[in-house]
Amino acid sequence: MSTASVPLPNWINYGLIPILNLLVAFLISGLVVWLIGESPLDALVLLLQGALGSGEGIGFTLYYATSFIFTGLSVAVAIHAGLFNIGSEGQAYVGGLGCALVALTLDNYVPWYVTMPFAVIGAAIFGALWAFIPAWLQAKRGSHVVITTIMFNFIASAMMNFLLVHVLIVPGKMAPETRTFLEGGQLPKLGWLMDMFGSTIGAAPLNVSFLIALVMCVLVWVLVWRTKLGYEMRTLGLSPTAAVYAGIPYARTVVIAMLISGGLAGMMALNPVMGSSARLQVEFVLGAGFVGIAVSLMGRNHPLGIILAAILFGVLYQGGDALSFDMPNITRDMIVVIQGLVILFAGALEYMFRPALVRIYHTFART
Repeated sequence: MSTASVPLPNWINYGLIPILNLLVAFLISGLVVWLIGESPLDALVLLLQGALGSGEGIGFTLYYATSFIFTGLSVAVAIHAGLFNIGSEGQAYVGGLGCALVALTLDNYVPWYVTMPFAVIGAAIFGALWAFIPAWLQAKRGSHVVITTIMFNFIASAMMNFLLVHVLIVPGKMAPETRTFLEGGQLPKLGWLMDMFGSTIGAAPLNVSFLIALVMCVLVWVLVWRTKLGYEMRTLGLSPTAAVYAGIPYARTVVIAMLISGGLAGMMALNPVMGSSARLQVEFVLGAGFVGIAVSLMGRNHPLGIILAAILFGVLYQGGDALSFDMPNITRDMIVVIQGLVILFAGALEYMFRPALVRIYHTFART
């Protein structure tokens, strides 16, 4: 029997294993830092100070985490249905078009709190539509969703570049971007959140989309663990054969799960498009769709775990910027290496320690 199917207590599955993966990633990262002549301990202190040592740093950390929560939820919903959605990057990109069109249409007529729900719906619909074709191909033609969603990432990038260069660009400007949204199309900053803790947000772009992301976490938890559809998705993910035998419609469940997954990815665009830059720009997703895979795996596909994992990656992104500034020998490329190691151990090597832990746990359980 594979150790992946051997039951272990939740404190091992959801606590010990992710912590061990993270510790090993940081130990190897520390070795890399030491080899280039810097102190790993000093680097860790600077990284944490840059990410959590000020209100502005915390604001940037939570800003990055917001994007990762959306894409992590997107990946998790698909995984619960037995699908591996690699297309959150492209779905978020197209979702940006949905929320931008809403903002461009309404920003001159209504306040932001009227624009916001329509922007959420627009981003979700556009992201879901971009996930529909891969979902249909998987459900009806057997085309593997991993391959089709990867390909759709490239199609989304090419399509969005064309639209920004030839359709949505401001006449007379060289930059491929839309006009800046008026106040009615911008999500307000969460400065009051830092004020509650006696600090200031500074230049951090933390905005209302962080609260929307938290609401989505609650809704995903309700969907997956408290609804009939969620039960059908989880059953399909555990055993497609058993699910079909039990009368669960395979094609419908696959398509719905992917539509929800794509919609969540599309909502990620609210954070950078309406919350940070207040305009639609080229490549605003910046890899958040792929980071969402690691966030989901590290968070064990549970909304609470995804929040914690997203904050961890927010710390790595914001703290990494501060670290590369304070330690010039640690370049931005080195920070990418550290992030890559965390992704490697959280994703590809997720079960590296599981066989040993299974043996140890069952040895002690029998005594």
